[in-house]
Amino acid sequence: MKQENQLTVVGGSGQMFDRIAKRYDRMNRIISLGLDRGWRARLVEELRIPENGTVLDVATGTGDVALAIASSGEGISVVGLDPSVGMLEVGREKVVQREMHPRVRLDFGDAQEMPYEDNAFDASCISFGIRNVPDREQGLREMVRVTRPGGRVCVLELSEPRGHFLSPFARFHVHHVVPLLGALLSGSWEYRYLQKSIAAFPPPNSFVKVMEAAGMEECSFQGFLFGVAHLYTGVSPR
Repeated sequence: MKQENQLTVVGGSGQMFDRIAKRYDRMNRIISLGLDRGWRARLVEELRIPENGTVLDVATGTGDVALAIASSGEGISVVGLDPSVGMLEVGREKVVQREMHPRVRLDFGDAQEMPYEDNAFDASCISFGIRNVPDREQGLREMVRVTRPGGRVCVLELSEPRGHFLSPFARFHVHHVVPLLGALLSGSWEYRYLQKSIAAFPPPNSFVKVMEAAGMEECSFQGFLFGVAHLYTGVSPR
């Protein structure tokens, strides 16, 4: 437990992501073999956003998910929240380039203490970011708080592959290929943290219990690529 706490505290700081912000998108495509786009698309589907709905994207990073959500239907508006100034700068450039600034806003802030009113959004999500929140349950509680009753809360996160005959190959990719590619292609060893934080993340059944403890109902999960990633869904109490 001590090791996990140390890892999440390091990841909770936006400074590490500031250093890799301009290379972040390219690295995600390479490391995930391009599959992260499909996983994010599935997350957008699972949000079940109502017409003219508003969505909160926590740990929005460079805004890929926020932009995908806003592009999924007319009238949908998105607020992204992130603790990294560097990542937000890249994201805001994307928003302007794609002329989405009327419907996408990116804010600086902490997932554990969000600057939004109760029930402010129709749905909320976080992609590849919950493992970097020092107090995960508190971050999830905040997502529940700002999501209207009955709204969907979705979490997309990388995992330690288990339980499949190809899992050892997937683990080799996560433990060795990911940090090596990250170091070589980005010029930064911050991607070593990625491997360690994935290894420290709880298995799906345990994380579902954290979601339930945070107040969510109807919690479930689905796995991708032999358990390399999981999509968790819950509902804000009605």
